[in-house]
Amino acid sequence: MKVSARNLVPGMIKSITNGMVSSEVVIEIAPGVEIVSVVTKHSVEAMGLVVGQPIKAMVKASSVMLVTD
Repeated sequence: MKVSARNLVPGMIKSITNGMVSSEVVIEIAPGVEIVSVVTKHSVEAMGLVVGQPIKAMVKASSVMLVTD
């Protein structure tokens, strides 16, 4: 699959928690650094996602806000 997005973050699936309809997929992108995605349970099954699998997170945001103390 090819995609034009430049916001692809490579990582490894650390855990998958399935609910009745949706699933939480935790992706470790660096030691101690995680991205969490909530997708449909059907998508997890259709994509064959498993713990330990390499994956890329595609991030799309219309705005990114920065906050300092």
